[in-house]
Amino acid sequence: MSDELANPLGEIWVYLSATPLLWLTATLAAYLIGFTLFERLRRNPVVQPVAVAVAILVVVLLASGTDYDTYFDGAQFVHFLLGPATVALAVPLYAQAKRVKRSLLPMAAALLAGSFTAAASALAIALMLGASRESILSLAPKSVTTPVAMGIAEKIGGLPSLTAVLVILTGIVGAMTATPLLNLLGLKDHAARGFAVGVASHGIGTARAFQVSELAGAFAGIAMGLNALATAIIVPLLVRVLG
Repeated sequence: MSDELANPLGEIWVYLSATPLLWLTATLAAYLIGFTLFERLRRNPVVQPVAVAVAILVVVLLASGTDYDTYFDGAQFVHFLLGPATVALAVPLYAQAKRVKRSLLPMAAALLAGSFTAAASALAIALMLGASRESILSLAPKSVTTPVAMGIAEKIGGLPSLTAVLVILTGIVGAMTATPLLNLLGLKDHAARGFAVGVASHGIGTARAFQVSELAGAFAGIAMGLNALATAIIVPLLVRVLG
């Protein structure tokens, strides 16, 4: 009787796992669980919604034996929405246009310092730990948004797939540690806080900044975009120096 029940259930699972709606729903449900937990714990940055969602999805995919390609076929609609979501960052940025114009000089200084430090420190630490050349080159653009980071890694000889993982981890760690670290440093200006988070942890950090305030989110958004441009210039130069 149990075998008879197991067979239909197995057939149902095979059918459902191949439908795009299942993995789209699973992705949204995982994030909803993460966000609910985040809210109930009074927005504790340690319980970062994206990190929780990733952990849940990894467990589900491993338990069900589902490969990434099958999952992405269903979840790609969320990936598609990243484009419009990024463009939408222009709205709060426009609202803060006057503040941005007044801060151009300190923003430029912070951008150069942040971009250079992120890339140089990643290369230096990886070298000291004896990482392979491919791993080192894959790690260098970790602090910029995924499509740009993967493009940079491919051009300098890194592994784009490894870079994508490192970018996501950087964003999650940045979003989790930014608030307590900036509080510890006594930095209270939301524009400065947002810019720092945007440079260090791209889109995931920017999303976290918007949870704090619109001002922080706007400056994080502009930092994310400018850091992508700066890193695309700085990383190849550093790689040439390293030989």
